Amino acid sequence: MIIKPSTFRRQKAQLDAILRNFAREEDGLVTVLACFMILMMLLVGGIGVDLMRNEMERVRIQNISDRAVLAAADLDQELDPTLVVEDYFRKSSPLATVNSVTVEQGLNYRTVRIDANSSTPTRFMQKMGVDRLPVPGSSAAEERINKVEISLVLDISGSMGRNNKMVHLQDAAKVFVDTVIRDDTHDQISISLIPYSEHVNAGPNIMNRLDMNRYHSYSHCVEFDNSDFNSVRLDRSKRYNQAQHFQWTFDGYNNDRTSTTCPRYSYERITPFSQDAVALKAQIDALQPRVQTSIFLGMKWAVGLLDPDFQPITSSLAAAGFVDTAFSDRPAAYDDTDTMKTVILMTDGQNTASQRISSAYYDSDSEIVHWDRYNLNWYLRNYVSYYYRDRFYWQKYSGSEGDQLLGSICQAAKEAHMVIWTIGFEVTSHSANVMRNCASSPSHFFEVQGIEITEAFEAIARQISQLRLIQ
Repeated sequence: MIIKPSTFRRQKAQLDAILRNFAREEDGLVTVLACFMILMMLLVGGIGVDLMRNEMERVRIQNISDRAVLAAADLDQELDPTLVVEDYFRKSSPLATVNSVTVEQGLNYRTVRIDANSSTPTRFMQKMGVDRLPVPGSSAAEERINKVEISLVLDISGSMGRNNKMVHLQDAAKVFVDTVIRDDTHDQISISLIPYSEHVNAGPNIMNRLDMNRYHSYSHCVEFDNSDFNSVRLDRSKRYNQAQHFQWTFDGYNNDRTSTTCPRYSYERITPFSQDAVALKAQIDALQPRVQTSIFLGMKWAVGLLDPDFQPITSSLAAAGFVDTAFSDRPAAYDDTDTMKTVILMTDGQNTASQRISSAYYDSDSEIVHWDRYNLNWYLRNYVSYYYRDRFYWQKYSGSEGDQLLGSICQAAKEAHMVIWTIGFEVTSHSANVMRNCASSPSHFFEVQGIEITEAFEAIARQISQLRLIQ
């Protein structure tokens, strides 16, 4: 068919008009743009869903890694650390891969590091060629027995003779010694054993290294001023008075002098900075209940032995063979981050009254010898008129004053960042409150009955060495 030129021109003009109208037409453009925007939003939202699922899996793998290394790094863990880690992942995340387990250990530490990975499948990102997202997991944990200075303060007052309390204490204290002093803690952990009753027997070795006004050689107790309880320091620049040697408690029947105000027997002396478990347990077994209770004096000595100002005395004791030479530089400085200072303070009662002989009757050698031979109250009953007896003695401490002094020394220890554990052994509610307030926190106080005291000592021993994540 032949198209005439005029027809062709007419059809071309019509086509041009249609194209020009189409070019000027804007209907439907927003719909097209909206379609593209919806597709993009779906894609971005899908990427977010994939990333969220990936992050959830990452957190799960990290938690598994943390638990695995904590279990593997435990020094009490007898299984192979690598097997422990692999078992954790096998049971908690079978699809994850443990790339490496690095174990470093010595006598007093174990460090475990792991590197693991997994992956999550994608649902939306696979449209862009990404089928899976990686999930890394790495962690490290360490249990290390750093240097620990322990003051173990044991109540040996007369009430400990009831209900087998002394036997229970001895069993518990020996368990504590065996728990913290082991082959893998050699030269790391020291225990200063401080038995106390109405007073604390520092022993001749410590007393000879303090500036003292000495009056006798029967026993070795140091008298403190009330202001001394505002500080943990045993001030070596201060001249202290030696405590009187006498007994005032009285049963009414005999001239008993076995429980003097200042403990007199060698097993009642302070044992400073020891790691000799056998010797410590032998001393604990030898302890006997005696007279009154001065918790604050036991605590004063406990923190004084942890204060760095005591270090020259320790060094001198080590040079003389009275302290293990490994501990000659103890107590450590407060800024020594490798050393922990801790007190375990135990009592079965509360602070009681404490008396002293009036100075007029204790100011000559003959009078000092006299009161070593005679129980104060027995002598007064038998040889002194009732009207003159109160001239012979005075009360140095009351129970309430003892509570105040204990509160002061405990607060000073907390300010020095010492960790204080307290144990109330079959105590009254009053004593429980006093001991709770002394502890570093309420959770550092144990109120126990009977054989529960062993569980308290074990719990404290375990917590002295704790696991920690290091990355």
